Amino acid sequence: MKTATAPLPPLRSVKVLDQLRERIRYLHYSLRTEQAYVHWVRAFIRFHGVRHPATLGSSEVEAFLSWLANERKVSVSTHRQALAALLFFYGKVLCTDLPWLQEIGRPRPSRRLPVVLTPDEVVRILGFLEGEHRLFAQLLYGTGMRISEGLQLRVKDLDFDHGTIIVREGKGSKDRALMLPESLAPSLREQLSRARAWWLKDQAEGRSGVALPDALERKYPRAGHSWPWFWVFAQHTHSTDPRSGVVRRHHMYDQTFQ
Repeated sequence: MKTATAPLPPLRSVKVLDQLRERIRYLHYSLRTEQAYVHWVRAFIRFHGVRHPATLGSSEVEAFLSWLANERKVSVSTHRQALAALLFFYGKVLCTDLPWLQEIGRPRPSRRLPVVLTPDEVVRILGFLEGEHRLFAQLLYGTGMRISEGLQLRVKDLDFDHGTIIVREGKGSKDRALMLPESLAPSLREQLSRARAWWLKDQAEGRSGVALPDALERKYPRAGHSWPWFWVFAQHTHSTDPRSGVVRRHHMYDQTFQ
């Protein structure tokens, strides 16, 4: 993700929501964030009769957020996400200095103790999983990785010689090294063998390479075809990239695991 202090280039898109998508992609936000922000900005515009958001102010934003809380009964996290979308839109797309937007109240989430599973409960849960889904769950449990971080692992991120896993652009957009659980090393090697079979099949069929992060795909257009950049947990089928429209092999869907 690019730093917030870097100057933003002029937008080329004409339509408001396309401008929002363009800015999100320039700043390298995730696809999930893009979809959420577009959803909330579209809802905000429709709520106010499809008026251009540049003509709307604090009262309109507060009315929309109040409607979400009081009429739609959205959760605190959903309410905060909608506000974050509007903050981003006004600040990064319309480039409008609106101090009042920062002053709008944010609902406080209720404090709850985290649910911590016992070792026996973890064993029972893992017992319901098989194959790569079981391995993926074991990897998350053994390393503390988030689901999104585990799904985005590339072959080159596993270092068996040094017993480490590199998580690229994790929390705070920073890379970090984790210990590779020794007990999972044999299973991970087997997983790479299965992944390599998918990679070889794609190469033989002349398929598009896997997606690369940020601007690497433009700078190194052939890197997505290389084995080191292939997914550790790859899909068994091909699908259309929602951003580029390219049909390629993606990593395993988070919905598949969840």
